Amino acid sequence: MTTTETRVAFVSGARLQGWVERFAASHGELVEEELDGGLQLRAADGAAALLQAPWPVDGRPGRGSGAVSRLASLASQPRRIGAVLVRRGGYSVAVVSGGAVLASKTGTRHVQSRTAAGGWSQQRFARRRANQADALVEAVADHAARIFADHRIEYLAPGGDRTLAEQVLAEPALKQFAARPRLAFLDVPDPRAAVLKKAAADLCAVRILVTDPPANDRS
Repeated sequence: MTTTETRVAFVSGARLQGWVERFAASHGELVEEELDGGLQLRAADGAAALLQAPWPVDGRPGRGSGAVSRLASLASQPRRIGAVLVRRGGYSVAVVSGGAVLASKTGTRHVQSRTAAGGWSQQRFARRRANQADALVEAVADHAARIFADHRIEYLAPGGDRTLAEQVLAEPALKQFAARPRLAFLDVPDPRAAVLKKAAADLCAVRILVTDPPANDRS
C-alpha cells in the first residue's frame, strides 16, 4: 500500500522560478501541463505540484517564454485586493497590493463558543451568541467599506471563518463591491497584525499544492 501527502505553499512571483528549479533538483525531471486549475508539474519520482495564479488574467497576461515565467510575471502584477479576514475572536480588513498592506483595520470582538447546555438556558445562550455574531458582521462590514472607499478594489479576498466572511461580504455596507470577483478563500487563524501581514503576502503569491512522491506504507 502506498500513501501520499499534500501540502500548500505560497511563493511570490519573484521567487517562483527558483522554487521550481529546487523542486526539480529534489524530485527529478519535470513535465508541465497547463490545466484549467493551474500549471501542473509532475516529477520523475512521482511528486507533483499544482501552481495556481493568485488572480485571473483579466486581459493582462504574464510575459515570458515559458509557462512558469508567464505565471511568475502574472503574480508580480500590482493588483489591488480588498481582504476580509474574520473569525469569532477578531477581524482584519485591508487593502492589499504587491504583497503589502496599504490600509487596514484590525480589532477584536467576542462571539461565544457553542454550548451543549439544554432548555431555556441554551435558547437564551443561542440568541446572545447570534446577536454577538450579527454585531461582529455589521461592524466588520462597516470598517471594510470605510477602508476600501479610497482605493480601486479589483478583487475581494475572504478568509478565516467562511460563514462569517460571506456574511460580511453580503452586508449592505459593501454593496458597491458586491460585483468584484472573489479570490480563493484564505485559511487563517484569529486575524492579528502578524496574521494580516502574512495573509497580504499569500494573497499576492502563487498558491502551490505539493503532493509528495508515493511512499510505501509499512504500518
